[in-house]
Amino acid sequence: MRTANSLIGSPIERIEDLRFLRGRGKFVDDVACEGALHAVILRSSVAHGHIRSIDCAAALARPGVRTVITAAEVARDIGNVPTITLRQELLEEFKRYQQPVIAHKKVRYVGEPIAIVVAESAARAEDALEAIVMDIESLPVVADRDAARRDETLLFEEARTNRATRLTAKRGDAEAAFANAQYTCRERFSVQRFTAVPMEPRGLLAQWDPAKGHLTVYGTAKVTFHNREILAKHLNLSADAITMVEQDVGGGFGVRGEYYPEDFLVPFAARKLGCAVKWIEDRREHLLATNHARDAECELEIACARDGTILGLRGKAAVDLGAYLRTNGATAARNVAQVLSGPYRIANIHVDVELLMTNKTPVGTYRGPGRFEADFFRERLFDMVAKDLGLDRVEFRRRNLIAENEMPWPLATVMPFDQKTQTDNGDYRATLDRCLQEFDWPQKQAIQGKLVGDRFHGIGVGCYFEGGGSGPRENARLVLEKDGAVSVYVGSSAIGQGIETIFAQIAADALELPLARIRGVFHGSTFHVSRGYGSYSSRSTVMGGSAILDAAANFRAAIRAAAAKQLNCQPDDIALTEDKATGPKSALITLVALAAGGISAEGTYASKMRTYSYGAHAAHVAVDPKTGHVALVDYVAVEDVGRIINPSTLHGQTVGAIVQGLGGALLEHLIYDVDGQLLTGSLADYLLPTAGDFPVIRAIALELKPAPHNPLGAKGAGEGGIIPVGGVIANAVANALSSLGVEPSELPLSPPRVWAMIAQAKCRFT
Repeated sequence: MRTANSLIGSPIERIEDLRFLRGRGKFVDDVACEGALHAVILRSSVAHGHIRSIDCAAALARPGVRTVITAAEVARDIGNVPTITLRQELLEEFKRYQQPVIAHKKVRYVGEPIAIVVAESAARAEDALEAIVMDIESLPVVADRDAARRDETLLFEEARTNRATRLTAKRGDAEAAFANAQYTCRERFSVQRFTAVPMEPRGLLAQWDPAKGHLTVYGTAKVTFHNREILAKHLNLSADAITMVEQDVGGGFGVRGEYYPEDFLVPFAARKLGCAVKWIEDRREHLLATNHARDAECELEIACARDGTILGLRGKAAVDLGAYLRTNGATAARNVAQVLSGPYRIANIHVDVELLMTNKTPVGTYRGPGRFEADFFRERLFDMVAKDLGLDRVEFRRRNLIAENEMPWPLATVMPFDQKTQTDNGDYRATLDRCLQEFDWPQKQAIQGKLVGDRFHGIGVGCYFEGGGSGPRENARLVLEKDGAVSVYVGSSAIGQGIETIFAQIAADALELPLARIRGVFHGSTFHVSRGYGSYSSRSTVMGGSAILDAAANFRAAIRAAAAKQLNCQPDDIALTEDKATGPKSALITLVALAAGGISAEGTYASKMRTYSYGAHAAHVAVDPKTGHVALVDYVAVEDVGRIINPSTLHGQTVGAIVQGLGGALLEHLIYDVDGQLLTGSLADYLLPTAGDFPVIRAIALELKPAPHNPLGAKGAGEGGIIPVGGVIANAVANALSSLGVEPSELPLSPPRVWAMIAQAKCRFT
């Protein structure tokens, strides 16, 4: 008998990496289908306007063109132009801002799909695209949040406002806290618009079988079952008439796998033509049309006692949602409202968040949605307050962190969702202390604000928590193969987080089998399990892993029952070893023999209790005052994740998330002009971190407090690396430039912006 749980906690190399490194990964563009046609999308070049006419005659006459589809064809075929329904934050007032699957009567952002051209090759489809003649009457552009608030121009006239709603987060009595406070401070902050840029952009291959009336869609990801339900409703099909197939995915990060207009248009075209249609997004399309993120501002006010004890927090925030509310567009705004207090003991909170519509690409979730923004706002304010009160900034944080004996700590309730949550458990001071120790904070304090050579040096620190493990449930299925190996099928999706390895470890331990006996982990596709819920909000290990434990228990029971029937005894009399079942008097039967009878078992895990990983980050930067360039000298991250399934994959997730956070803190920015045109629509203009930019990142994972609400004891850990980075880097830059009185209040801290702050500060001193 193997020792239980010997694989969990081991740094097993990722099983999936072998095929990727050998070039044997199978992404959606690798899926071959004989006779497949190719689609390209005609996108609006106008940010806001009425569609007067679309003439497709010349395009249809081009060689190799099979069809050109506009809103008129969609409405004629299915009776209406469907809109993309919400997956999260379902409010009745949001419905008026949902996006039609193809521009209908009006365009509201540059990049909105107006037509889809299907031809024998992508090149011929692109040529035909240029022959489409459009007449669009331009309208005034709502270019930013200020313009949205004025309501002088409306994106949706019937709504009579550009404000989709206002969210309010409350806890305790903030007004009383401020009325009785000895000290208050108010500051304004903003985070720019940017987005995830996976290695592999989006793509789909849809295949219609006219004889069976069945649609197969390759290239789906993240929430395949949910997307199948939306597509089935849009096409007036039953969900059983659609199969979603998940291929390898070159990164998800929140943006991949949501339901976009193309998720309707490509399958619609396949059914219309009765064949297979492939569409692959190019990089410009990705930057123009895939969900954007962040783009928030906040006026934040804090009330404290003179000793630095926080009494209350209140503020007014606003997020730019872009032109439509699609799938999870309000999630980041909800998180800004709810987690603005972070891991700190703040009993009195009142935060209002406006959700504003503008003529930009719609927003969605991007790793740490709303949490990245909230942590920047809060941690930046905390450094300012500590300085103002004459307190050590580390001690200010330590004094206000939620204590272990105060758990679980309820966060603010968000209305009108009536969204409630609370922390689970943790020792927040322990991760802060460990971070400072690993970073060598006491010694590095000597360098803060100093000009060494030609660069100013500074250090920064920040604390955070990471909400994960979102419910409501997840499902898994185990199958005994003919050779005695076991296949694992899960509803979770693989979006680069290594679940093939992690789930194999969990299954092997639960079944007390060698890892080699796990034939494979098959994920995401709708034919693997009866219902799957996907991968988002750091939920895969918590929910999917726990479902595997339940399936494993049922699977072992099924093997015992089958063996008992063969050996003429009771199931409780059966002992299981790696390759056989043994009954009374040493009677035995091999798993290979039992497999002939067909043995499988399903399992599920349901929970409404979120997990809360937590930790602290510290950074050392060097700022060149002549250029404004911020160099990262050292970065340390410490997080308690409850229970580590695989230290190696966890480390990769954390470091990767930190690099994405550094990109958002220092480089990335989606910039629009006053006409709603995207000015950073290529990787020549939209700057991303490269391999040599941030060579020194140290990530340490702890197992101090296993999660109390799931059988694995694991906490979500896919997003913690990115959450505090903006605040930590901004605090380090402020510390470096403290002699100049520079106090960063907006991201990104790009060289031009930092140089301008330095120049402005020098002007004040002359």
